[in-house]
Amino acid sequence: MFASTRLQSALVALLITPVALLAFSAPMPVRQASAATATDCSPAALYPARFPAQPNVNNRFLPYVPGMQFVLSGTVIEDDGTAHPHQVVTTVTDLTKVMAGVRTIVVYDVDVQDGAVQESELFFVAQRSDGSVWTLGEYPEEWDGGKLAGAPSTWIAGTARARAGKAMLAQPKVGTPTYLQGFSPDIQFKDCATVVKTNQHACVATGCYSQVVVVDEFAPFDPEGGHQLKYHAPGVGVIKVAAAGGVDPEALQLTKAAKLCSAEFNRVRKQVIEQDKRGYHVARTIYSASTHAEQTLSARTC
Repeated sequence: MFASTRLQSALVALLITPVALLAFSAPMPVRQASAATATDCSPAALYPARFPAQPNVNNRFLPYVPGMQFVLSGTVIEDDGTAHPHQVVTTVTDLTKVMAGVRTIVVYDVDVQDGAVQESELFFVAQRSDGSVWTLGEYPEEWDGGKLAGAPSTWIAGTARARAGKAMLAQPKVGTPTYLQGFSPDIQFKDCATVVKTNQHACVATGCYSQVVVVDEFAPFDPEGGHQLKYHAPGVGVIKVAAAGGVDPEALQLTKAAKLCSAEFNRVRKQVIEQDKRGYHVARTIYSASTHAEQTLSARTC
């Protein structure tokens, strides 16, 4: 999921609905703050009892609907100025896992550069009763030449001092304090975010969107990594990623958002279950703090 300090792998979860394309009768005031002003953030209390027994993530700016698959496409610029094609394919599964007392949706992210898989990641999200979306862990397998190289960046909330963080606020507003997106001191992972703009208009390959929220993300443990600006459209989720300095900047835009048909969705689910099982061996110490993935949700397929 857009692990900003690792492979810059982009999160994109996202149901396109008519809401994203509605025209509003009166223009909304544009709110804006200067980006890259914050340098750190603090964790917030999770309150597991405030999450539902079955996860349902329908936040306006970051929905996760089982059965949907999304593609972000673009380029990554290396230190020598060379541009490499980069694509992130995200599938929202109907599988769930329990960690830190919260049942989460399993989301599957595949990061492809120059046609080769660099990372396949499972990340785990849930929405609290106040409408905020939380990330409770990540299991990113790193691949080299088609071979599994390990998963050293695995973290699960409540294990090894790791803390869950907010993937999206319930009501994102400019002026809201910078918030934690995830924290694991043992692997030097910490992501922070600040809402820097609201009521924006943005166009990408899938269309033009209004009332877009722009979030500035950064990693205090990796200042050379710079900042990422993520554009969240209502009813859709992330539609664009832009770099704001840093090493190996990337630029991505949403190029596809569609329901998978049953056969393809079943194939992806099988891959996810296999990766989940590997996690108990590849990252045994950390991953064992979570339950095995199980199908408890219904997916919307074509």
